[in-house]
Amino acid sequence: MKIYIKHMACVSCKIVVKEALKELNIVPLSVELGEIETQCNVSEEEVKQLDKIIKKAGLEVLETTTSLLLDKIRLVIVDYVYHSDDKPPTNFSEILSSKLNRNYTFLSNFFSEITATTIEQYVISMKIERVKELIMMEDISINDIAFKMHYSSVAHLSNQFKKITGVSPSHFKKLKEKRRVTIQELIN
Repeated sequence: MKIYIKHMACVSCKIVVKEALKELNIVPLSVELGEIETQCNVSEEEVKQLDKIIKKAGLEVLETTTSLLLDKIRLVIVDYVYHSDDKPPTNFSEILSSKLNRNYTFLSNFFSEITATTIEQYVISMKIERVKELIMMEDISINDIAFKMHYSSVAHLSNQFKKITGVSPSHFKKLKEKRRVTIQELIN
């Protein structure tokens, strides 16, 4: 089950939420900025108690309708990023507005308030993650990836990639053979 938290924008907020969950004996699968995922369903009463506890820290549980809109925005973003090669390049704000029948400014302000990041930053992060996947899983050139992901040029993709990851796409591609070792592999 997912529970969305308003104003959750820092590591301290995550600690407050984790402590509140522990106090209520709710086991989280993950606690991320703006979002909690639990192993099992949480009762309405438990959600109210969680809200009461975290309000002391300036946080707030979002209503179901609010969390549904957030999920819809994220789904449109995922569809846009992962299926962009199936569609002609279009301004994302137009796509989002038309799919959700809402004004983009409203959606953008709503998203920023809940997640503490802008839609544009979220889309860029998602695109870079998709680019990483394409580099890791497919034998495809950076030029083809830039075209597939609707970047205006390879240079634009490279600049954005380096800004987010700290390395160029070509350097990342060279590193794909040197994958991270898991903790379990180190222990054994």
